[in-house]
Amino acid sequence: MTLQNHISSSLRKGKHSETLLINQLSQERVEKDQKVYKLGFGQSPFPVPTEITQQLKRAANRKEYTSVQGLQELRQAICDFHRAFENKDWKPEQIIVAGGSKILLFCIMSAFKKAEILLPAPSWVSYEPQGKLAGHEVNWIETTFDDKWSLTAKQLDDYCISRNKDIPLILVFNYPSNPTGQTYNANQLSDLAYVMRKHKVIVIADEIYSLLTYKKGYPTLSDYYPEGCIVSSGLSKWCGAGGWRLGFHYIPKELGEDFKQAVISVASETYSCAPTPIQVAAIYAYRNMDEAKIFLDRQKRVLNQISQYITQELNQINITTHVAQGGFYLFPDFSHYRAPLENIKIYSGEDLTERLMNEIGVALLPGSAFGMAKDSLTARLAFVDFDGSQIFSDDLDHRDHLEESNSSTPFEFNKIKEGIKILCEWFSKLN
Repeated sequence: MTLQNHISSSLRKGKHSETLLINQLSQERVEKDQKVYKLGFGQSPFPVPTEITQQLKRAANRKEYTSVQGLQELRQAICDFHRAFENKDWKPEQIIVAGGSKILLFCIMSAFKKAEILLPAPSWVSYEPQGKLAGHEVNWIETTFDDKWSLTAKQLDDYCISRNKDIPLILVFNYPSNPTGQTYNANQLSDLAYVMRKHKVIVIADEIYSLLTYKKGYPTLSDYYPEGCIVSSGLSKWCGAGGWRLGFHYIPKELGEDFKQAVISVASETYSCAPTPIQVAAIYAYRNMDEAKIFLDRQKRVLNQISQYITQELNQINITTHVAQGGFYLFPDFSHYRAPLENIKIYSGEDLTERLMNEIGVALLPGSAFGMAKDSLTARLAFVDFDGSQIFSDDLDHRDHLEESNSSTPFEFNKIKEGIKILCEWFSKLN
């Protein structure tokens, strides 16, 4: 018996992250000089502001380890920033900083000896495998198009009533949502919080896209359920710094010092601390709120404009889509075309996205990657294939209503328009 055969049966059965895989496949087409419209991989199209990158350069000599929780100055800056932008009443001792919020999600789950992870479908691709890697049971509640792919209080209540109550229930609750672009209003959050409190649900509120919510003065779950709501965020989306890997979690004091220390213990044995130069640059990013506000306002105006454009184009040919409320994703439903798609041997979102990539170079991710049923004809569309550096043009300062401007607007997203046109033409030919 070879060494490979000896270990094979003992290995975890996992799969490549589908978001990273679609990026790889898109890049392969580029390298072969094949046309590709990158609507699959959800990386922020906006560059990190220049002064923040300069701060990183100046901090390159900072080679020391920090505490697992992160630099005190950074944690205070995070608290001040989110108080100013989202009215959060946080204390720095309740903040844990890491090399990206993703590893902290795993640390939270791993802090429990045994727990149940509950996910609304659709949800981000990594929640389920992380829960399983942590040794927990993972279950789903499927949402509907009519509810804008949002979890309802009744769904959660019904689920909690019927479950095994001997172990903690951890709900991972992402809004604005990756993959749907939808968020929750105050009434929805209030109703959900009532159910969460009633059943003692522990919530990881993944708010990595919250600062890219288009509407001003938006509510958050911690406004209604502060004692049970762990908040996850970071630089990746609002600051265009995904590859910098700087995230944080806020852990409410009500969950107890034992819980916080259990998370810190897992963190100390995995990532040790976030990279010190990145933390130093992040202090500047969070401290300079006036610059951040301008940067965020420009991003949201552009993303809202693109979302409105795509949604209108898709709905005109019965690819039903809800306009995004934040972030840079849409979750179109292609069910109107089920019969003609089956005529060409396409029975699922996976079949559909594979065919679209091969035939017209449009990269999308199937709904099944996000927990939808295998035969669901849904997909995630990431509208990020444009040059985000355009938002630093002074011309945008004079257009307070960019989303209402006509075709003469200086902001261009022609690659996305071309991709959506080709996509719509492909479906129109099916009828």
